[in-house]
Amino acid sequence: MGSQPFRPPLRLHEHDADTRFTLRPALRLDDQQLIARVLGGDMTAARTLYDAHVDAVYRVAGRIVGDPELARDCTQEAFIRAFRGLRGFRGQASLRTWLHAIAASVAIDEARRTKKLRARELELDEADAVAMGGGEPDPELRTRLAQAIDALPEIQRVVFVMYDVEGFTHAEIGSALGIPEGTSKARLSYARAQLREALADCVRE
Repeated sequence: MGSQPFRPPLRLHEHDADTRFTLRPALRLDDQQLIARVLGGDMTAARTLYDAHVDAVYRVAGRIVGDPELARDCTQEAFIRAFRGLRGFRGQASLRTWLHAIAASVAIDEARRTKKLRARELELDEADAVAMGGGEPDPELRTRLAQAIDALPEIQRVVFVMYDVEGFTHAEIGSALGIPEGTSKARLSYARAQLREALADCVRE
């Protein structure tokens, strides 16, 4: 690819409230084959890699920064970094988790820089599960939960969002964030404890 990194254009389609991406079908290639083709200067392969992962990268960034515009910027920057560093990818983790690690790092840096961590809307059943209470949650619980998540230390907040909201496993989180699986579990446990304490007055016994 020479000295110039591949800079894929972000083609966002705001066709629903989640501002998700419309993707073209990707070729079914092994990660290493795809990477080899990209490094060989195949721009079609580069586009295929981008299309295959852009939605997930955007979602990871969006869950951390909590803002669609910032998530777009983070997604763009994550792919720029990824294509620049692709030659150094050694395959210890999957390409997916490697890209997510870059996305999380970019989004965390952006969140630190801007300090614009807006409240995320969670489904009521997610809020209920976190609060570990019975029956219908308090009408204010969703807002209170979002505020409590924002108040978590960053390292706990990222693990909580990735595990309880996005459905990553601890192994995937460990690979993505470069931490041991046990550390991911410990951070999640701490986050849940902090949230239960913060929402104690909203939980019905």
